Amino acid sequence: MSAPPERRRELLNTAAEVFAAQGYNATTVRKIADEAGMLAGSLYYHFDSKESMVDEILSTFLTELWDGYDAVLAAGLGPRETIEALVTESFREIDRHRAAVAIYQKESRHLAAQPRFGYLTDSQQKFEKAWLGTLERGVADGVFRTDLDIRLTYRFVRDTVWVAAGWYRPAGHHSPEEIARQYLSMVLDGIAVRE
Repeated sequence: MSAPPERRRELLNTAAEVFAAQGYNATTVRKIADEAGMLAGSLYYHFDSKESMVDEILSTFLTELWDGYDAVLAAGLGPRETIEALVTESFREIDRHRAAVAIYQKESRHLAAQPRFGYLTDSQQKFEKAWLGTLERGVADGVFRTDLDIRLTYRFVRDTVWVAAGWYRPAGHHSPEEIARQYLSMVLDGIAVRE
């Protein structure tokens, strides 16, 4: 008999917070169990290892991220609107999966070396292709400046958005959409008053 899906989700949320705070290697099954208020052995009733927990946390996050990104990319929007929609979707994912984003940022390079986590490299390549392709299309269409270093612009936007997982808290002062709007205003329009 398997555990109710709600309990499994609660345990994964607890594990995600512990992994995000302590790092994958420093996190023990006992620490996750302690945080969940259960015995370490009981956690094995739900998961066979901490590796399977982090796998489910990351794969769930990336599946939801790509569901949103694929919908944006298939919508036939212009380059600026695509960037705006991708940034907004990114902040929605940070809102839903803040701890998973932190784990991804800290651990993906290390985990991707293991065959089980090969999808992390695949996702990173797909992510880069989507963003770079949109920026290149924007330059070609005359929507973005022709003097942009596309790769540097991609890295700046990516890092500016995703680092927010370190400070963002759900139910804070601003919704994910409002934060995305402010970020987009700064990235696309700058912060200096135009004369």
